Amino acid sequence: MTDAFDRGEFVAGYLAEVEEHLANADGQLLKLERAANSGAPQLRMLRELFRALHTIKGLSAMVGVEPVVELAHELEAALRTRDRSATPLHAAGVEQLFRGVRAIGLRVRAFADGRTVEPAPQELLIALNALQASQNGPPRGELALAIVPELMDKLSPAEREQLSQGLESGQRAVQLDFSPSPARAAEGLSITTVRERVGKLAEIVKVVPRSVPKSESAPSGLTFSLLVLSTASTEALAAAAHAEPLELALASEPLEDDAPDDLPVPHDDTIRVDVRRLDDALDRLSALIVSRHRLERAARSLRDSGADVRELEAILGEHRRELRHLRSALTHARMVPMHQLLERVPLLVRGMARDAGKRVKLDIDARHAELDKAVAERVFPAILHLVRNAVDHGIEPSARRAELGKPEEGTITVRCVQRAGNTLELSIGDDGGGIDRERLAKKAGTRVPVDDREALALIARPGLSTRDAADARSGRGMGMDIVMQVAVSMLGGELSMRSEPGLGTTFTLRLPMSVSILDSFVFRCGPQSFVVPLGTIEEVVELEQAQVISAPAPRKRAAPVRILRRNGENIPLFELASLFALEPRAGLRSALVIKRDDARCAFSVDHMLGQQEVVVRPLEDPLVRVPGVTGSTDLGDGRPTLVLDLWALSRSASAREVRP
Repeated sequence: MTDAFDRGEFVAGYLAEVEEHLANADGQLLKLERAANSGAPQLRMLRELFRALHTIKGLSAMVGVEPVVELAHELEAALRTRDRSATPLHAAGVEQLFRGVRAIGLRVRAFADGRTVEPAPQELLIALNALQASQNGPPRGELALAIVPELMDKLSPAEREQLSQGLESGQRAVQLDFSPSPARAAEGLSITTVRERVGKLAEIVKVVPRSVPKSESAPSGLTFSLLVLSTASTEALAAAAHAEPLELALASEPLEDDAPDDLPVPHDDTIRVDVRRLDDALDRLSALIVSRHRLERAARSLRDSGADVRELEAILGEHRRELRHLRSALTHARMVPMHQLLERVPLLVRGMARDAGKRVKLDIDARHAELDKAVAERVFPAILHLVRNAVDHGIEPSARRAELGKPEEGTITVRCVQRAGNTLELSIGDDGGGIDRERLAKKAGTRVPVDDREALALIARPGLSTRDAADARSGRGMGMDIVMQVAVSMLGGELSMRSEPGLGTTFTLRLPMSVSILDSFVFRCGPQSFVVPLGTIEEVVELEQAQVISAPAPRKRAAPVRILRRNGENIPLFELASLFALEPRAGLRSALVIKRDDARCAFSVDHMLGQQEVVVRPLEDPLVRVPGVTGSTDLGDGRPTLVLDLWALSRSASAREVRP
């Protein structure tokens, strides 16, 4: 025997699986709450919730988290009693279940962080016990599916309940199928006469006409199925209906603690992998890419010296293709489905709406969109800020919405779409009151914004809030500034806004799906090389003197503003070398044109070096972080090369040009 058990890895697996079941439990609770409010059937949600909690209990017992075991057991007991009583769960009962699952989540997180796991709160245990006691009643089951699904679908909840109660009181539930024919009509037998005969012996619950294949017993292809409750004998019912009675049993499927041992082994094509292993693999791939750059530089040096490097260049080409395939496979392995990232949002919206005293519905459409895990972890706080803003600032109170002729329940919509060029578009909108630009300008102490772009710039100012007083949820003026920093500064993406008074506001994030390894343009300004992501460049233009004009300087002693004339459009042209205090090269040069929303600008550069796959190292230290510089990379020469955000640089350059 070997003592090679890795408890740390086992606990990591426990936490991953429990988080998955907690997410499932939260989802079932949200469905259960909607069912309780609408009077819809609850049995399926109750049983799915029971299974999730039963698994959490078993897993927690294996690692010794007893408070979680105790809470899960009490919740199971409440659900089992509800299942057996088959009485609807009321909203207050669902709230107690929410509290129980939330308490489990808090203790699981404490265990994950290595903190002391608090005992299960006695007040909550007492409430769950009371919930069990309030549900006790005679056990009921569901009709066994000896009845064909076509008939079951025709039964209303009241008719199903009628059959169940009849069986519990000692009657028999029977299905009688009568098929009319010319011969029976000649004998005076029709559905009307059969109903009269059967009605003398039984309580008729439902008569359902059905189309069936033509046969000797059903020559017309029509059968009437009578569902009845009776204490009469089988022979008497058969004689009355001229049909063989089919007995309907009451089959209860109570929730049991233990699953059978002979269940088939589940087949799953997925495995759980610690993300640190993927990070390590990505680091090794990054090192390979840098080594490839060094090999390519060495091959160019040999070629320039007159050596025959054709075979070496062929090998390098094959190596480049294999690395791209490896990069693609590893990138896909790191992708997180957006629906998985957003599965916690409905529960958070529920809590926010309750705290704000508003009625809010959440509509999520994630489709098949995916995002690199590193990007997902960074962007999730921004998503929460946008959703919170929609609840707190966007959606009006129910009374106000009713006055405006809107549905009393507001709607928040989350949409995710993958775009070409390694880009994810995420929009979060509401049907609330929209942005009041005049009030926003008054709060900011500035002129009224002329469009949504200017309004967004005001909203994203640090410390600016449209609330008169801060509370526990919002009002401190930090939310939109954080969203802007995450989307633009940290991830090199875009944030835009569209708002219509009285109709609502939509924020749109455009993000790179991965930020570790990028396809980029490499260019030179003076002695320095720079890199920009390929997807941010609309086009590369070879500059000619006739294309560039100068406009008057906005202030004294300022450099004149340069304009690039391109396809009948005037595009601001910035000198990248001057922004970095570099000496530009004389002669023909190139310009990189970028576009965001409907605005364009361009940067003049000395020399384009081509496209290259680069490994981006973000600048995390706030002391070295500079607007417009998102990270650094190594092009194989051992020197750090800056990765630029040209749009951020354009904003910085514009601010310097217009500053008085």
